[in-house]
Amino acid sequence: MNKGTVHLALPDGLADWETGHTTAHLRSGLAHRRPGAFEVRTVGLSRDPVTTMGGSRILPDTVLDDLAPADSVLLILPGASSWDEAPERNAPFARAARAFLDAGVPVAGICGATAGLAREGLLDDREHTGGAAEYLAATGYRGGGRYREADAVTDGDLVTAGPTEPVAFAREVFARLGVFEPEVLDAWYRLFAHSDASAFEVLMKAGA
Repeated sequence: MNKGTVHLALPDGLADWETGHTTAHLRSGLAHRRPGAFEVRTVGLSRDPVTTMGGSRILPDTVLDDLAPADSVLLILPGASSWDEAPERNAPFARAARAFLDAGVPVAGICGATAGLAREGLLDDREHTGGAAEYLAATGYRGGGRYREADAVTDGDLVTAGPTEPVAFAREVFARLGVFEPEVLDAWYRLFAHSDASAFEVLMKAGA
């Protein structure tokens, strides 16, 4: 049985590498070997293809106007050049994040998406991180006192991470969704973040 559908937002110029560990392992990687993998569906602002930073063209599975929090177990907001170049263009994604959080459905934002979350006021009262404190301060948000110098931060239903932390971002998402037991999750992180060979044995013994 499928554990649920994860939705990956497609802002223009999205950073391909930032959510790869997260979506791959939820859908068909280590998590797939455990009962009930997740389905991953992409969501765009329109039906038009989106071009990533790496030049890949992705055709959205659905459009944001048709997505409701009840349809999803997680909304992922990847970084993208457009968060800074045209923040108003991506504002609907940030507004959707508010609706998800209000409904008790987790949201995970990385890199430039944290600026979008800040502009929407979603970081004012939540612990969070991002590329740099100064970067988020430039949005004019009021949550500077809750910024944390960390690879990734989870506060309730919100996960945030900076642009250089795709593995830590995935770790926090997996923890929030309960994908692995703590010992297995720790081993997963040690393997993919630090190439710790001893972690591989832990994963194999756990059947992960």
